[in-house]
Amino acid sequence: MREAEFERLYAEHAQRLFGFLVYRTGDRALAEDLVGDTFEAAYRARSRYDRRRASARTWLYTIALNLLRDQGRRQGAQARAYDRVGAGAVVGAGSDVALERVADRDRIMRSLAQLSEQERECVALRFGADLSLKEIAAAIDEPVTTVEGRLYRALRKLRDVMGEGT
Repeated sequence: MREAEFERLYAEHAQRLFGFLVYRTGDRALAEDLVGDTFEAAYRARSRYDRRRASARTWLYTIALNLLRDQGRRQGAQARAYDRVGAGAVVGAGSDVALERVADRDRIMRSLAQLSEQERECVALRFGADLSLKEIAAAIDEPVTTVEGRLYRALRKLRDVMGEGT
């Protein structure tokens, strides 16, 4: 992949990738960092990119997913370390609108937590990244029928969980 192709890849996909990562993490700052890390890793690996194996978009989201999983493992280890020493999170106060947004986001995140990791990943790739089922299947290296089933089950579970609170 040449420099110009890489620049076009960034211009075409950076915003959607950011949206996907915000959707997946719930944290804009972390999502910004992950976008930067994704494109840095892609830039370093651009000579190994093979367009016959996957589209550039799929390749990019595969890199982002791997970084996201690594981040999740690091956060899990950090949380366990904090639990061992008894450190808690500090929550600041905000306006009513901000508190409502936090409550909404919390409800959504709790609902998403009811899904399996694979189901959350499919939902995030479909609705956060706007990938097609075929692109999701390529990114996670699963058959399209598996992706369809996971997404169907995930949406059904979300409807059930979200419907309980209304």
